[in-house]
Amino acid sequence: MAQTALAPEASLAKLMAGNKRFMKAQLTSFDEDLSVLKKNTVAKQEPFAAVLSCADSRVPPEIIFDQSIGHLFITRVAGNIATSEVIASLEYGAAVLGTSVILVLGHSGCGAVKAAMAGKEVPGQISDLYAPLRQAVDEGDGNFEATIKDNAEIQAHILATASPVLAALIKQKKLKVASGYYALDTGEVTLLS
Repeated sequence: MAQTALAPEASLAKLMAGNKRFMKAQLTSFDEDLSVLKKNTVAKQEPFAAVLSCADSRVPPEIIFDQSIGHLFITRVAGNIATSEVIASLEYGAAVLGTSVILVLGHSGCGAVKAAMAGKEVPGQISDLYAPLRQAVDEGDGNFEATIKDNAEIQAHILATASPVLAALIKQKKLKVASGYYALDTGEVTLLS
């Protein structure tokens, strides 16, 4: 069952406080004793938050939110899309590990969204990413950054409504699903919902 004692709003505030430290280049997570962290997380993990972010190498949630080993439960996929595998992973994070917030994090310059907007033929299975991004592209006005933000909000809505497990935790006020936007140039995360 749930292991974290933080309320959803407190977990979200903790993430945002970490982002403020990151923006000021005042990270504290690297000050923690790594041997103690490793020892404390061998037998169990107790993340307070989950993040669904893009696979983009410039968007590392642990660093962006100044968190260390065992603090965040992270799923990463190009375009931060809520596929069935991602939903299952986040259900595990919330229902079993006790994360009290799930943040869907879009970011500036997202290549997956850009590719979906262009709709060009691509090699291999890359185009499999297009379908989950289609709603944001179709509903958007062609503005690239606005579509990225819309996609984060849409994926958060999918998580909150497509999963009976997550929906039940939200109804019980044990979980909040939010969306955010990470600006690569400033390092700032802005909450969207």
